[in-house]
Amino acid sequence: MEIRVLRYFLAVAREENITAAAQFLHLTQPTLSRQIRDLENELGHQLFSHRVVLTPEGMRLRKRAEEIVSMVDKTEAEFHSMDEVTGGDIYIGGGETDAMKLIAKIAKDLHDAYPDIHFHLYSGNAEDVTERLDKGLLDFGLLIQPADLSKYDFLNLPATDVWGVVMRKDSPLARKKEIPKEDLLQVPLICSRQALVRKQSGNEFTDWFGDDLDKLNIVTTFNLVYNAAIMVEAGLGYAVTIDKLANTSEHSNLCFRPLTPRVESGLNIIWKKYQVFSPAAELFLSRLQETVSTDAQTPAC
Repeated sequence: MEIRVLRYFLAVAREENITAAAQFLHLTQPTLSRQIRDLENELGHQLFSHRVVLTPEGMRLRKRAEEIVSMVDKTEAEFHSMDEVTGGDIYIGGGETDAMKLIAKIAKDLHDAYPDIHFHLYSGNAEDVTERLDKGLLDFGLLIQPADLSKYDFLNLPATDVWGVVMRKDSPLARKKEIPKEDLLQVPLICSRQALVRKQSGNEFTDWFGDDLDKLNIVTTFNLVYNAAIMVEAGLGYAVTIDKLANTSEHSNLCFRPLTPRVESGLNIIWKKYQVFSPAAELFLSRLQETVSTDAQTPAC
């Protein structure tokens, strides 16, 4: 199986039309059709229906092919930039957290100094990010604690996220400044899947509920809060999440109220142990370590 043929396959899958894909690839239609037939014969499965729609086997290959081609492109880019740090690509994955502002500041400073360094961001929950990190598709991952860090090197970031509830401004609980546990036992909840993944000591969120965790009326789970906010706005329930994520501005129909007693989660940026970085990624890590070290030494006001 050749990388070139995988690129052909992905083009056909994207266009859902042999002629259009051939034009995009600057190939003749018969040549492209033959390449796809040869790939199907090699794998022993039909990848497209007669309408050029992916079969179940084709959909499986598409996911793998995208990962393989992405990894090849990333590797080639790393080798092209190994002799100099004037440019390169840095791949960072993370969930929705205000700590991304720290990453953005370092990225801005680095890009100002090296305009040919480019950043590629991937949004996902902890499971999504670590899966892509393990496959070599990301250089760094930004995780909200608690997280399993046993396979990774990491830095503790000088930031925390505050847990609370996103609700409609016309909700009864919106009149309160803080939300105790007892209030959440009486209402439908929309909860992060990551928050519920570990029902044991060390997960600040589940520890906060304690023995009452199983009493919650969880009507919806989510991995990114944008869709959860839409559910809240529709009146489905109250979203338990971290602060500053959903649109809770003055002009929004939503508001955020912190939990009481206060619940905070730390943050880590992680990378694979024994990772060999591109020069650009190595420079980013160095800047990040300097920033974290400086913040740790700065006394609080």
